Amino acid sequence: MSAIMPTYGRLPVAFASGAGAELFDQKGQPFLDALSGIAVTNLGHCHPNITRAITEQAETLLHTSNLYGIPQQERLATELTQLTGMEKVFFCNSGAEANETAIKVARRHGANQGIEDPKIVVIEGAFHGRTMGALSATGSAAIQQAFKPLLPGFIRIGRNDIEGLETIAKHHKDVVAVHLEPVQGESGIWPLELAFLQRARELCDQHNWLLSFDEVQSGNGRCGALYVFQRLGVMPDVLATAKGLGNGMPIGACMTNDRASALLIAGDHGTTYGGNPICCAAASAVINTLSTEQLWKQADPIRGWILEGLHGQLNDSELVKDERGHGLMIGIEPNVPTTDIVRMALDRRLLLNVAGGSTIRLLPPLVMTKPQARSVGERVADILNELGKTR
Repeated sequence: MSAIMPTYGRLPVAFASGAGAELFDQKGQPFLDALSGIAVTNLGHCHPNITRAITEQAETLLHTSNLYGIPQQERLATELTQLTGMEKVFFCNSGAEANETAIKVARRHGANQGIEDPKIVVIEGAFHGRTMGALSATGSAAIQQAFKPLLPGFIRIGRNDIEGLETIAKHHKDVVAVHLEPVQGESGIWPLELAFLQRARELCDQHNWLLSFDEVQSGNGRCGALYVFQRLGVMPDVLATAKGLGNGMPIGACMTNDRASALLIAGDHGTTYGGNPICCAAASAVINTLSTEQLWKQADPIRGWILEGLHGQLNDSELVKDERGHGLMIGIEPNVPTTDIVRMALDRRLLLNVAGGSTIRLLPPLVMTKPQARSVGERVADILNELGKTR
């Protein structure tokens, strides 16, 4: 019997090594990785630049404390602010922590205005993490139910509900921020409409709210830009990210622009491990590799190759109901039950998962080759063809 808490429904496979877009199990069998550790290994497994940065830093210094200066942290913050146009960065260990920081930034914004009961507008279907603040902001009653009472102070509206947002602006004087994922991931890959994001930006400007983006999953090159807000042309005041920032090393970041950069002061927030030298060294290598090679430009071609493979192999186009996403956040909603798809993919040595209950979620790395990408699509088509026989 395992000594590990049973919080995961694990699949019957364990991996011993990886290279690029492939993982190898303990028998040496290769698996195509179209999940990237859930949008983490954007540069693939064992990228030489990342391995080198981790190794060199591990030989020098792993940890001191945020009580002291950390040069690697300063370097990474400078790189991120120069590439994003943001001004300040707080480093933490995960996406949930980055979102917790964004929530505290919003509440401090309200406190500075004398708002005693601040409200943050969030979106149905959102997923911001499993810590209590992030869980409270998340739009999934199913994962919240067992952990009530939740943190108060959130107003929830429907996805792309401009009218609902405008109604809140008219009738609520205690709103301090709008917090959202530009591309929702866990609910089944739902890009928010550009008109909605633009209107949210306008209302935040008009009412002195902060516009806060959760780019934990959509960031770090995955969606065809370093961060998807750059592709969409809507600038947030607060930007939370993690996952692909460390390519497997645990690091998150909450970035702020000029409206929000001075809100948190000494004593307001902190972390023991966040921004430690080795994670920052890895993240700098990630950011520099992405920006120097502009690897985010590979996102759309790889997406195209995957979908070519899918549609070229499908027996019936009606097997696919919808395709959604930006770049390498790919949602394929089939017209067949998805209950067995993850297991069937594993049998075909393909790693993927199902999000939102019924959507095949593909999150492949930016280093996937054209033959590998086409093979991903073909293997998904093979699964749907098999399921379609009994539809």
